[in-house]
Amino acid sequence: MCSQFTLFLNLGGGEIVLILFVILLLFGAKGVPNIARTMGKAVREFKDATSGVQKDIMESTGGMTEQITEHIQEVKKEIDKE
Repeated sequence: MCSQFTLFLNLGGGEIVLILFVILLLFGAKGVPNIARTMGKAVREFKDATSGVQKDIMESTGGMTEQITEHIQEVKKEIDKE
């Protein structure tokens, strides 16, 4: 995932090292773990929220999927009879 992220931003190894160095200078060695922890929690909450939305969508379309499957089976039966 990290390589996809760097490709998206078109950053090379040197630029990433420079950014990490600037972050270390700004926040210090004690602040970086707190920042990483906060970012990890944010990513986890985002993933939980997106999975919740996906679950809601699947539940709301569940009946529709069953109806479509029944109609497809009926059409297949009619085709097989002919």
